[in-house]
Amino acid sequence: MTGFRGFTLLSRRSYAAARRSEALTEPLVTRKPAAAPALAPQDVQVSKLPSGLLVASLENYSPVSKIGVFVKAGSRYETPENLGVTHILRLASNLTTKGASAFKICRGLEAVGASLSVTSSREHMVYSLDCLRDDFDGVVEYLVNVTTAPDFRPWELSDLSQRVRIDKAVADQSPQIGVLEKLHEAAYKNALSNSLYCPDHMLGKISVDHLQQFFASNYTSARMALVGLGVSHAALRQVGERFFSTHTGTGAAGAKAVYRGGELRVQSGGGLVHALLACEGAAAGSAEANAFSLLQRILGTGPHVKRGSSITSKLSQGIAKATAQPFDATAFSATYSDSGLFGVYVISQADSAREVINAAMAQVTAVAEGRLTADDLTRAKTQLKSDYLMSLESPEGLLEELGVQVLSSGVYSSPQTVAHNIDSVTSADLVKAAKKFVESKKTMSCCGHLANTPFVDEL
Repeated sequence: MTGFRGFTLLSRRSYAAARRSEALTEPLVTRKPAAAPALAPQDVQVSKLPSGLLVASLENYSPVSKIGVFVKAGSRYETPENLGVTHILRLASNLTTKGASAFKICRGLEAVGASLSVTSSREHMVYSLDCLRDDFDGVVEYLVNVTTAPDFRPWELSDLSQRVRIDKAVADQSPQIGVLEKLHEAAYKNALSNSLYCPDHMLGKISVDHLQQFFASNYTSARMALVGLGVSHAALRQVGERFFSTHTGTGAAGAKAVYRGGELRVQSGGGLVHALLACEGAAAGSAEANAFSLLQRILGTGPHVKRGSSITSKLSQGIAKATAQPFDATAFSATYSDSGLFGVYVISQADSAREVINAAMAQVTAVAEGRLTADDLTRAKTQLKSDYLMSLESPEGLLEELGVQVLSSGVYSSPQTVAHNIDSVTSADLVKAAKKFVESKKTMSCCGHLANTPFVDEL
Protein backbone atom coordinates (compact mmCIF):
# COMPACT_ATOMS: atom_id res chain seq x y z
CA MET A 1 0.00 0.00 0.00
CA THR A 2 1.42 3.36 -1.00
CA GLY A 3 1.74 5.79 1.87
CA PHE A 4 0.89 9.46 1.86
CA ARG A 5 3.61 11.37 -0.02
CA GLY A 6 3.56 14.47 2.14
CA PHE A 7 2.93 18.08 1.24
CA THR A 8 6.41 18.66 -0.17
CA LEU A 9 5.89 16.02 -2.89
CA LEU A 10 2.46 17.13 -4.08
CA SER A 11 2.30 18.41 -7.64
CA ARG A 12 2.56 22.17 -7.91
CA ARG A 13 -0.33 23.91 -9.61
CA SER A 14 -0.73 27.49 -10.68
CA TYR A 15 -3.84 28.62 -8.87
CA ALA A 16 -3.30 32.15 -10.24
CA ALA A 17 -3.55 31.08 -13.87
CA ALA A 18 -6.55 33.33 -14.42
CA ARG A 19 -4.36 36.35 -13.63
CA ARG A 20 -1.34 35.58 -15.82
CA SER A 21 -1.65 38.93 -17.56
CA GLU A 22 -1.69 40.83 -14.27
CA ALA A 23 1.08 41.44 -11.78
CA LEU A 24 0.56 39.36 -8.68
CA THR A 25 1.66 42.26 -6.54
CA GLU A 26 -1.34 44.34 -7.61
CA PRO A 27 -4.68 43.95 -5.83
CA LEU A 28 -7.57 42.30 -7.61
CA VAL A 29 -10.02 45.14 -8.13
CA THR A 30 -12.59 43.27 -10.21
CA ARG A 31 -14.06 41.42 -7.22
CA LYS A 32 -15.27 43.13 -4.11
CA PRO A 33 -15.33 41.23 -0.80
CA ALA A 34 -18.75 40.45 0.55
CA ALA A 35 -19.78 42.70 3.39
CA ALA A 36 -19.92 40.97 6.74
CA PRO A 37 -23.43 40.82 8.19
CA ALA A 38 -24.04 43.43 10.84
CA LEU A 39 -24.54 41.68 14.17
CA ALA A 40 -25.66 43.88 17.00
CA PRO A 41 -23.95 43.09 20.31
CA GLN A 42 -26.22 41.48 22.86
CA ASP A 43 -26.37 41.80 26.63
CA VAL A 44 -27.21 39.02 29.06
CA GLN A 45 -30.97 38.49 29.21
CA VAL A 46 -32.64 36.98 32.29
CA SER A 47 -36.28 36.00 32.70
CA LYS A 48 -38.37 33.93 35.07
CA LEU A 49 -41.02 31.55 33.79
CA PRO A 50 -44.37 30.97 35.55
CA SER A 51 -43.07 27.57 36.68
CA GLY A 52 -40.29 29.31 38.62
CA LEU A 53 -37.54 28.31 36.19
CA LEU A 54 -34.90 31.00 35.62
CA VAL A 55 -33.71 31.42 32.04
CA ALA A 56 -30.54 33.37 31.20
CA SER A 57 -28.76 33.68 27.87
CA LEU A 58 -26.02 35.56 26.08
CA GLU A 59 -26.29 35.66 22.31
CA ASN A 60 -22.64 35.94 21.24
CA TYR A 61 -23.21 34.55 17.71
CA SER A 62 -20.80 31.69 18.33
CA PRO A 63 -21.04 28.71 15.96
CA VAL A 64 -20.91 26.51 19.07
CA SER A 65 -23.74 26.65 21.60
CA LYS A 66 -23.17 25.85 25.27
CA ILE A 67 -26.24 25.08 27.37
CA GLY A 68 -26.24 24.47 31.11
CA VAL A 69 -28.83 23.40 33.66
CA PHE A 70 -27.94 24.52 37.19
CA VAL A 71 -29.78 22.84 40.06
CA LYS A 72 -29.74 23.58 43.78
CA ALA A 73 -28.97 19.96 44.55
CA GLY A 74 -25.41 19.86 45.86
CA SER A 75 -24.14 17.67 48.68
CA ARG A 76 -25.31 20.19 51.31
CA TYR A 77 -28.89 19.03 50.65
CA GLU A 78 -28.12 15.42 51.57
CA THR A 79 -29.44 13.94 54.81
CA PRO A 80 -27.82 11.36 57.11
CA GLU A 81 -29.96 8.71 55.42
CA ASN A 82 -28.74 9.41 51.87
CA LEU A 83 -25.17 10.67 52.26
CA GLY A 84 -23.34 10.24 48.96
CA VAL A 85 -26.42 10.40 46.76
CA THR A 86 -25.11 13.40 44.79
CA HIS A 87 -21.88 11.54 44.04
CA ILE A 88 -23.91 8.72 42.51
CA LEU A 89 -26.19 11.13 40.63
CA ARG A 90 -23.13 12.74 39.09
CA LEU A 91 -21.84 9.41 37.81
CA ALA A 92 -25.32 8.22 36.77
CA SER A 93 -25.93 11.10 34.36
CA ASN A 94 -25.21 8.92 31.31
CA LEU A 95 -27.59 6.12 32.25
CA THR A 96 -30.99 5.30 30.76
CA THR A 97 -33.76 7.86 31.15
CA LYS A 98 -37.50 7.57 30.62
CA GLY A 99 -37.14 9.15 27.18
CA ALA A 100 -33.91 7.63 25.85
CA SER A 101 -31.62 4.70 26.54
CA ALA A 102 -28.01 5.16 27.55
CA PHE A 103 -26.99 3.85 24.12
CA LYS A 104 -29.22 6.34 22.31
CA ILE A 105 -27.89 9.27 24.34
CA CYS A 106 -24.28 8.26 23.67
CA ARG A 107 -24.70 7.64 19.94
CA GLY A 108 -26.97 10.63 19.44
CA LEU A 109 -24.41 13.01 20.91
CA GLU A 110 -21.46 11.38 19.13
CA ALA A 111 -23.21 11.52 15.77
CA VAL A 112 -23.19 15.33 15.77
CA GLY A 113 -19.98 15.86 17.73
CA ALA A 114 -21.75 17.08 20.88
CA SER A 115 -20.76 16.39 24.47
CA LEU A 116 -22.61 16.27 27.78
CA SER A 117 -20.80 16.68 31.11
CA VAL A 118 -21.87 16.87 34.75
CA THR A 119 -20.10 18.53 37.67
CA SER A 120 -21.16 19.07 41.25
CA SER A 121 -20.30 21.25 44.21
CA ARG A 122 -21.60 21.53 47.73
CA GLU A 123 -24.44 23.74 46.45
CA HIS A 124 -25.11 22.90 42.81
CA MET A 125 -25.34 20.16 40.23
CA VAL A 126 -24.39 21.47 36.79
CA TYR A 127 -25.28 19.71 33.53
CA SER A 128 -23.65 21.28 30.47
CA LEU A 129 -24.15 20.49 26.80
CA ASP A 130 -21.80 21.59 24.00
CA CYS A 131 -23.00 21.33 20.40
CA LEU A 132 -22.86 23.06 17.06
CA ARG A 133 -25.38 25.85 16.81
CA ASP A 134 -27.22 24.16 13.93
CA ASP A 135 -27.68 20.97 15.97
CA PHE A 136 -29.18 22.65 19.03
CA ASP A 137 -32.78 21.59 18.36
CA GLY A 138 -31.78 17.97 17.81
CA VAL A 139 -29.58 17.35 20.86
CA VAL A 140 -31.14 19.53 23.57
CA GLU A 141 -33.63 16.70 24.15
CA TYR A 142 -30.82 14.61 25.66
CA LEU A 143 -30.04 17.34 28.18
CA VAL A 144 -33.75 17.55 29.00
CA ASN A 145 -34.01 13.78 29.50
CA VAL A 146 -31.04 13.63 31.85
CA THR A 147 -32.22 16.52 34.04
CA THR A 148 -35.99 15.88 34.12
CA ALA A 149 -36.64 12.17 33.50
CA PRO A 150 -33.97 9.80 34.88
CA ASP A 151 -35.12 6.19 35.21
CA PHE A 152 -32.74 4.78 37.89
CA ARG A 153 -32.89 1.13 36.90
CA PRO A 154 -31.63 -1.19 39.68
CA TRP A 155 -29.27 -3.22 37.47
CA GLU A 156 -27.64 -0.09 36.07
CA LEU A 157 -27.23 1.30 39.59
CA SER A 158 -25.61 -1.97 40.67
CA ASP A 159 -23.12 -1.75 37.79
CA LEU A 160 -22.32 1.81 38.86
CA SER A 161 -21.11 0.78 42.32
CA GLN A 162 -17.60 -0.09 41.15
CA ARG A 163 -17.18 3.32 39.49
CA VAL A 164 -18.21 5.00 42.75
CA ARG A 165 -15.63 3.00 44.69
CA ILE A 166 -12.87 3.82 42.21
CA ASP A 167 -13.77 7.51 42.20
CA LYS A 168 -13.71 7.58 46.00
CA ALA A 169 -10.39 5.70 46.14
CA VAL A 170 -8.77 8.16 43.74
CA ALA A 171 -9.96 11.09 45.85
CA ASP A 172 -8.61 9.45 49.01
CA GLN A 173 -5.16 9.30 47.45
CA SER A 174 -5.00 13.09 47.06
CA PRO A 175 -3.87 14.95 50.21
CA GLN A 176 -5.18 18.24 48.76
CA ILE A 177 -8.70 16.83 48.41
CA GLY A 178 -8.39 15.12 51.78
CA VAL A 179 -7.56 18.23 53.84
CA LEU A 180 -10.26 20.24 52.05
CA GLU A 181 -12.94 17.63 52.75
CA LYS A 182 -11.81 17.27 56.37
CA LEU A 183 -11.82 21.06 56.78
CA HIS A 184 -15.52 21.27 55.87
CA GLU A 185 -16.33 18.27 58.04
CA ALA A 186 -14.68 19.90 61.05
CA ALA A 187 -15.90 23.46 60.36
CA TYR A 188 -19.66 22.85 60.12
CA LYS A 189 -22.25 20.97 62.11
CA ASN A 190 -24.46 20.24 59.11
CA ALA A 191 -25.10 20.96 55.41
CA LEU A 192 -21.68 22.15 54.25
CA SER A 193 -20.02 19.41 56.30
CA ASN A 194 -21.28 16.82 53.78
CA SER A 195 -18.55 15.49 51.51
CA LEU A 196 -18.56 15.65 47.72
CA TYR A 197 -17.86 11.91 47.72
CA CYS A 198 -19.84 8.96 49.00
CA PRO A 199 -18.57 8.06 52.50
CA ASP A 200 -17.18 4.60 53.06
CA HIS A 201 -20.05 3.42 55.25
CA MET A 202 -22.58 4.31 52.49
CA LEU A 203 -20.82 2.57 49.60
CA GLY A 204 -23.28 0.14 48.04
CA LYS A 205 -26.15 1.30 50.28
CA ILE A 206 -27.68 4.04 48.10
CA SER A 207 -30.80 2.50 46.59
CA VAL A 208 -33.14 3.49 43.79
CA ASP A 209 -35.55 4.85 46.40
CA HIS A 210 -32.86 7.21 47.74
CA LEU A 211 -32.20 8.55 44.25
CA GLN A 212 -35.88 8.97 43.41
CA GLN A 213 -36.66 10.75 46.68
CA PHE A 214 -33.69 13.11 46.35
CA PHE A 215 -34.59 13.86 42.74
CA ALA A 216 -38.25 14.56 43.57
CA SER A 217 -37.30 16.87 46.46
CA ASN A 218 -34.61 18.91 44.70
CA TYR A 219 -35.03 18.78 40.92
CA THR A 220 -37.98 21.16 40.69
CA SER A 221 -38.28 24.08 38.28
CA ALA A 222 -38.06 26.67 41.06
CA ARG A 223 -34.63 25.30 42.00
CA MET A 224 -33.26 25.32 38.44
CA ALA A 225 -31.70 27.78 36.02
CA LEU A 226 -31.45 27.15 32.29
CA VAL A 227 -28.45 29.05 30.92
CA GLY A 228 -27.17 29.34 27.37
CA LEU A 229 -24.32 30.86 25.37
CA GLY A 230 -24.58 31.17 21.60
CA VAL A 231 -28.34 30.72 21.56
CA SER A 232 -31.22 33.17 21.31
CA HIS A 233 -33.18 33.94 24.46
CA ALA A 234 -36.46 33.16 22.72
CA ALA A 235 -35.27 29.66 21.76
CA LEU A 236 -34.05 28.98 25.29
CA ARG A 237 -37.32 30.21 26.81
CA GLN A 238 -39.21 27.91 24.48
CA VAL A 239 -37.18 24.93 25.73
CA GLY A 240 -37.86 25.94 29.34
CA GLU A 241 -41.60 26.38 28.80
CA ARG A 242 -41.94 23.12 26.90
CA PHE A 243 -39.79 20.71 28.94
CA PHE A 244 -39.16 22.18 32.40
CA SER A 245 -42.69 22.93 33.54
CA THR A 246 -43.68 19.48 34.80
CA HIS A 247 -41.70 19.41 38.08
CA THR A 248 -42.99 22.55 39.76
CA GLY A 249 -42.69 23.69 43.35
CA THR A 250 -39.96 24.96 45.62
CA GLY A 251 -38.72 21.54 46.73
CA ALA A 252 -37.24 20.70 50.11
CA ALA A 253 -35.67 23.61 51.95
CA GLY A 254 -32.06 23.01 52.84
CA ALA A 255 -30.75 23.55 56.36
CA LYS A 256 -28.77 26.69 57.07
CA ALA A 257 -25.08 25.96 57.55
CA VAL A 258 -23.92 26.29 61.17
CA TYR A 259 -20.23 27.00 61.72
CA ARG A 260 -18.67 25.40 64.80
CA GLY A 261 -14.89 25.20 64.28
CA GLY A 262 -12.75 22.26 65.29
CA GLU A 263 -9.92 20.05 64.13
CA LEU A 264 -9.40 16.81 62.22
CA ARG A 265 -5.97 15.20 61.93
CA VAL A 266 -5.05 12.25 59.71
CA GLN A 267 -1.77 10.63 60.68
CA SER A 268 0.00 8.99 57.74
CA GLY A 269 3.48 8.18 56.52
CA GLY A 270 5.81 10.28 54.44
CA GLY A 271 7.90 13.31 55.19
CA LEU A 272 5.36 16.04 54.30
CA VAL A 273 2.56 17.76 56.15
CA HIS A 274 -0.50 19.27 54.44
CA ALA A 275 -2.27 21.70 56.78
CA LEU A 276 -5.26 23.98 56.22
CA LEU A 277 -6.12 26.56 58.89
CA ALA A 278 -9.29 28.62 58.39
CA CYS A 279 -11.99 30.71 60.04
CA GLU A 280 -15.57 31.41 59.00
CA GLY A 281 -15.44 33.81 56.06
CA ALA A 282 -18.28 35.56 54.25
CA ALA A 283 -21.27 34.53 52.14
CA ALA A 284 -20.99 34.79 48.37
CA GLY A 285 -21.92 38.13 46.86
CA SER A 286 -21.40 40.18 50.00
CA ALA A 287 -19.04 43.13 50.41
CA GLU A 288 -17.16 41.17 53.07
CA ALA A 289 -16.54 38.40 50.55
CA ASN A 290 -14.76 40.90 48.30
CA ALA A 291 -12.59 41.94 51.24
CA PHE A 292 -11.60 38.33 51.92
CA SER A 293 -10.84 37.80 48.21
CA LEU A 294 -8.53 40.83 48.23
CA LEU A 295 -6.87 39.62 51.43
CA GLN A 296 -6.29 36.30 49.68
CA ARG A 297 -4.44 38.10 46.85
CA ILE A 298 -2.37 40.15 49.28
CA LEU A 299 -1.20 37.04 51.11
CA GLY A 300 -0.65 35.08 47.90
CA THR A 301 -2.59 32.63 45.75
CA GLY A 302 0.32 30.77 44.19
CA PRO A 303 2.50 31.35 41.09
CA HIS A 304 1.17 33.61 38.35
CA VAL A 305 3.66 32.16 35.85
CA LYS A 306 3.57 28.54 34.72
CA ARG A 307 6.11 26.51 36.70
CA GLY A 308 7.06 29.71 38.49
CA SER A 309 7.29 30.52 42.17
CA SER A 310 5.27 32.72 44.50
CA ILE A 311 8.32 34.36 46.01
CA THR A 312 6.71 37.82 45.85
CA SER A 313 3.72 36.89 48.05
CA LYS A 314 3.66 37.93 51.70
CA LEU A 315 3.21 34.33 52.83
CA SER A 316 6.26 33.16 50.91
CA GLN A 317 8.42 36.06 52.07
CA GLY A 318 7.40 35.69 55.71
CA ILE A 319 7.85 31.91 55.84
CA ALA A 320 11.19 32.07 54.01
CA LYS A 321 12.54 34.30 56.79
CA ALA A 322 11.37 31.91 59.49
CA THR A 323 12.65 28.64 58.04
CA ALA A 324 15.15 27.52 55.42
CA GLN A 325 13.16 24.36 54.62
CA PRO A 326 11.24 23.99 51.32
CA PHE A 327 7.53 24.79 51.58
CA ASP A 328 4.45 25.82 49.65
CA ALA A 329 1.91 28.28 51.07
CA THR A 330 -1.20 29.90 49.63
CA ALA A 331 -4.21 31.75 50.97
CA PHE A 332 -7.50 29.87 50.78
CA SER A 333 -11.02 31.22 50.28
CA ALA A 334 -14.37 29.51 49.66
CA THR A 335 -17.77 31.20 49.58
CA TYR A 336 -21.26 29.70 49.77
CA SER A 337 -24.78 31.09 49.83
CA ASP A 338 -24.90 31.47 53.62
CA SER A 339 -21.31 31.07 54.83
CA GLY A 340 -17.70 30.85 53.77
CA LEU A 341 -14.20 29.83 54.81
CA PHE A 342 -10.95 31.77 54.70
CA GLY A 343 -7.49 30.69 55.74
CA VAL A 344 -4.02 29.53 54.75
CA TYR A 345 -2.91 26.24 53.22
CA VAL A 346 0.70 25.11 53.74
CA ILE A 347 2.75 22.12 52.61
CA SER A 348 6.01 21.66 54.45
CA GLN A 349 8.54 19.16 55.71
CA ALA A 350 7.29 17.39 58.81
CA ASP A 351 10.15 18.68 60.98
CA SER A 352 9.42 22.35 60.16
CA ALA A 353 5.59 22.26 60.13
CA ARG A 354 5.22 24.19 63.38
CA GLU A 355 7.53 27.01 62.24
CA VAL A 356 5.89 27.26 58.80
CA ILE A 357 2.33 27.40 60.19
CA ASN A 358 3.26 30.00 62.81
CA ALA A 359 5.03 32.12 60.18
CA ALA A 360 1.94 31.99 57.95
CA MET A 361 -0.22 33.06 60.88
CA ALA A 362 2.14 35.96 61.55
CA GLN A 363 1.60 37.35 58.05
CA VAL A 364 -2.16 37.51 58.54
CA THR A 365 -1.61 39.09 61.94
CA ALA A 366 0.58 41.75 60.35
CA VAL A 367 -2.28 42.78 58.03
CA ALA A 368 -4.69 42.78 61.00
CA GLU A 369 -2.36 45.22 62.75
CA GLY A 370 -2.55 47.61 59.80
CA ARG A 371 0.78 46.83 58.15
CA LEU A 372 -0.68 47.29 54.70
CA THR A 373 0.47 49.78 52.06
CA ALA A 374 -1.53 51.50 49.35
CA ASP A 375 0.55 49.67 46.74
CA ASP A 376 -0.42 46.33 48.31
CA LEU A 377 -4.11 47.21 48.04
CA THR A 378 -3.81 48.48 44.46
CA ARG A 379 -1.91 45.38 43.36
CA ALA A 380 -4.45 43.07 45.02
CA LYS A 381 -7.37 44.83 43.32
CA THR A 382 -5.66 44.59 39.94
CA GLN A 383 -4.98 40.88 40.41
CA LEU A 384 -8.52 40.11 41.56
CA LYS A 385 -10.13 41.99 38.68
CA SER A 386 -7.75 40.37 36.19
CA ASP A 387 -8.47 36.88 37.56
CA TYR A 388 -12.21 37.51 37.39
CA LEU A 389 -12.25 39.01 33.89
CA MET A 390 -9.95 36.35 32.46
CA SER A 391 -12.16 33.61 33.91
CA LEU A 392 -15.01 35.01 31.80
CA GLU A 393 -12.99 34.66 28.59
CA SER A 394 -13.64 30.91 28.46
CA PRO A 395 -17.16 29.64 27.71
CA GLU A 396 -16.95 27.33 30.73
CA GLY A 397 -16.09 30.15 33.12
CA LEU A 398 -18.73 32.48 31.69
CA LEU A 399 -21.45 29.82 31.82
CA GLU A 400 -20.63 28.97 35.43
CA GLU A 401 -20.58 32.62 36.53
CA LEU A 402 -23.86 33.33 34.75
CA GLY A 403 -25.59 30.24 36.11
CA VAL A 404 -24.44 30.60 39.72
CA GLN A 405 -25.32 34.31 39.87
CA VAL A 406 -28.77 33.87 38.37
CA LEU A 407 -29.65 30.83 40.48
CA SER A 408 -28.54 32.45 43.74
CA SER A 409 -29.96 35.95 43.28
CA GLY A 410 -32.22 35.91 40.23
CA VAL A 411 -30.20 38.65 38.49
CA TYR A 412 -26.85 38.97 36.73
CA SER A 413 -24.24 41.54 37.73
CA SER A 414 -22.16 42.76 34.79
CA PRO A 415 -18.34 42.63 34.92
CA GLN A 416 -18.34 46.43 35.24
CA THR A 417 -20.47 46.18 38.38
CA VAL A 418 -18.25 43.49 39.87
CA ALA A 419 -15.11 45.53 39.14
CA HIS A 420 -16.71 48.59 40.75
CA ASN A 421 -17.53 46.58 43.88
CA ILE A 422 -13.92 45.41 44.09
CA ASP A 423 -12.61 48.97 43.74
CA SER A 424 -14.90 50.12 46.57
CA VAL A 425 -13.14 47.92 49.16
CA THR A 426 -10.94 49.97 51.49
CA SER A 427 -7.87 49.20 53.58
CA ALA A 428 -10.07 49.27 56.68
CA ASP A 429 -12.19 46.48 55.21
CA LEU A 430 -9.10 44.35 54.68
CA VAL A 431 -7.85 44.98 58.22
CA LYS A 432 -11.28 44.00 59.56
CA ALA A 433 -11.22 40.76 57.55
CA ALA A 434 -7.72 39.91 58.79
CA LYS A 435 -8.78 40.61 62.39
CA LYS A 436 -11.70 38.24 61.98
CA PHE A 437 -9.26 35.48 61.04
CA VAL A 438 -6.93 36.23 63.94
CA GLU A 439 -9.59 36.61 66.63
CA SER A 440 -12.37 34.20 65.67
CA LYS A 441 -12.67 30.48 66.35
CA LYS A 442 -10.61 28.53 63.85
CA THR A 443 -10.83 25.21 62.06
CA MET A 444 -7.84 23.07 61.15
CA SER A 445 -7.36 19.95 59.06
CA CYS A 446 -4.01 18.31 58.41
CA CYS A 447 -2.55 15.06 57.18
CA GLY A 448 0.90 13.53 57.03
CA HIS A 449 3.56 12.92 59.65
CA LEU A 450 2.11 15.20 62.35
CA ALA A 451 4.62 14.82 65.21
CA ASN A 452 5.70 18.48 64.89
CA THR A 453 2.36 19.90 63.74
CA PRO A 454 0.68 22.15 66.33
CA PHE A 455 -2.92 21.62 67.40
CA VAL A 456 -5.42 24.34 66.63
CA ASP A 457 -5.67 25.43 70.26
CA GLU A 458 -1.93 26.07 70.29
CA LEU A 459 -2.10 28.70 67.55
